[in-house]
Amino acid sequence: MSRIGNKIINIPAGVTIDVNAGNLVTVKGPKGTLSQQVDQDIIIEIEENVLTVKRPTEQKRHKAMHGLYRSLINNMVVGVSEGFVKNLEIIGVGYKAANQGNILELSLGYSHAIFMAIPEEVKITTAMEKGKNPMVNLESIDKQLIGQVAAKIKSLRPVEPYKGKGVRFVGEQVRRKAGKAGGKK
Repeated sequence: MSRIGNKIINIPAGVTIDVNAGNLVTVKGPKGTLSQQVDQDIIIEIEENVLTVKRPTEQKRHKAMHGLYRSLINNMVVGVSEGFVKNLEIIGVGYKAANQGNILELSLGYSHAIFMAIPEEVKITTAMEKGKNPMVNLESIDKQLIGQVAAKIKSLRPVEPYKGKGVRFVGEQVRRKAGKAGGKK
């Protein structure tokens, strides 16, 4: 029994969902439009302001797709109505972040600056306040894309466990190690 797939999706005011004959789901809302191709076997029903995703059989393949497509459609509905935000902080002496349009410039302790092109669908802002760590804020309606961009930025300088330097999500807990001096007794 799929617990995620059986949950209903409430459609907020201002959001419209269209399902064409080829099972292409298009979600339109105040923040934009997203579309997702759904497998032909999965049944999508819209009644009033509620969307349900159903599977035709109890095959393992259908069970797997049932929860997947329900989650993807729910993420699209949330994205076009509220949007998604990811906040990254850069910890380290001399580490900097700046952006010009959708080009992100990072100084992460390497001998060169890193320039990264951010997709047009993602809105990026950077903040460098005195006495605080540089911040990179990402906003988008596409949850998958914003997660992928945030993961790529994090991978440029992963957090190291000794001093905690690197790129991390705001509020992320990093397991610290004692180091050389901590091992002696």
